[in-house]
Amino acid sequence: MSQNTSHSVMAQRTESPDSLDDFPTPPWATRGFIEHVLGGQASTAGLHVLEPACGRGYMSSALAEYFSEVTSSDIFDYGFAETRDFLNEPREEKSVDWVITNPPFKAAEVFVKEGLKVARVGVAILTRTVFIESIGRYERLFSVRPPAIVAQYVERVPMVKGRLDKKASTATGYCWLVWGPLSNAGTELVWIPPCRKKLERQTDYSDATGQLDLMARIEYYRLLKLRDGG
Repeated sequence: MSQNTSHSVMAQRTESPDSLDDFPTPPWATRGFIEHVLGGQASTAGLHVLEPACGRGYMSSALAEYFSEVTSSDIFDYGFAETRDFLNEPREEKSVDWVITNPPFKAAEVFVKEGLKVARVGVAILTRTVFIESIGRYERLFSVRPPAIVAQYVERVPMVKGRLDKKASTATGYCWLVWGPLSNAGTELVWIPPCRKKLERQTDYSDATGQLDLMARIEYYRLLKLRDGG
């Protein structure tokens, strides 16, 4: 029997109920969001961001290039940061400026609600574009607290289970949903223009696990900020 490779089938991604939904975010995709949606370093300098589903730290390392302080954690010990369940071990309300993360798809709605308690400035989640569908999510979340911005990538963001793969491809579309203080005023649709070629770096894929390189880069950017008085 031949494999059905139609776009509608290939764009689906089904995870088991107990899955960690471990699909690392390519660092260039995080940089693209900050550069084209948040306004780059001018809008993030001096701010504290929480990444509560950090996995191996690929998003955290990119956030560290822009934010003055990055706090990372994950429900599973990937060897990168604190092991902490964001949903069952609450953080202090309004304790960080931003919550930015690629949460498990099945828990993304609850991550948003918890993030809105913790963040002073805003919450941003990276998710499959199909997340904006669903009557249930509309009734529970979008109709009550719609995002201020839906930022759609115009180029594909390949995500592979358990690892980064520079050569990977995907039929799945991804977007960022952003909540801020004025989210109830309505939702703006924006596009993240093609940016992979400009923002991707070879060091993003330096070794099989990426751990030593990630921690080295975070320390590097910390030292740069100290040098520059940031």
